[in-house]
Amino acid sequence: MIDGEKTICHVRNTGRLKELLTEKALVYLEKSSNPKRKTSCSLISVKKGNQIINIDSQIPNKVFHEALSSGRILLPGVEKINHIKSESRYGSSRFDFYIESGNTKAYIEIKGVTLEENGVVRFPDAPTTRGVKHIYELVNAKKDGFNAYIVFIIQMNNVKYFTPNDKTHKEFGDVLRYAKSQGVAILAYKSDVTPDSIELNGKRCKVIL
Repeated sequence: MIDGEKTICHVRNTGRLKELLTEKALVYLEKSSNPKRKTSCSLISVKKGNQIINIDSQIPNKVFHEALSSGRILLPGVEKINHIKSESRYGSSRFDFYIESGNTKAYIEIKGVTLEENGVVRFPDAPTTRGVKHIYELVNAKKDGFNAYIVFIIQMNNVKYFTPNDKTHKEFGDVLRYAKSQGVAILAYKSDVTPDSIELNGKRCKVIL
């Protein structure tokens, strides 16, 4: 509802978002300047309690790239980054990033997290066979001598810890724990979200597997 008028908006997220898009939830929209679009606005974030949660699934990769290239966040085992490439293929998967730092070469997969309950954030909010496949491929990359990272972008700030959502997709949690045992780094970063911005603040979120 915009000024009392029902308006159809595009939602940039394929997750379920049941706990966020509730009746009378306050949402934030981005107006499009493209006259050819079917919808005039995109729904990009939702206010839940006292904080705003970004739900635009296109954003996590962008804010991670910005934070990594600026040095706001540092990955374990990586010092000065000489090269960053988005959408890099390895095996039968396309990972979000490939980086080089001296002799270190690494693949990185990014996951945006919007599901929160009582300060605990979880992923996924819907089964993801693609996510499971990517984790197995990262394990293979690690075995082939690359560094491998799974980075969960917590699209909010005031949270206690991250843990896989075994209730929704036990296989994802199991393969995440397996990946950690094989040397894949599992990281989570909090975000500062306002009505018109999102930024990784460099603060790591505790990960419990």
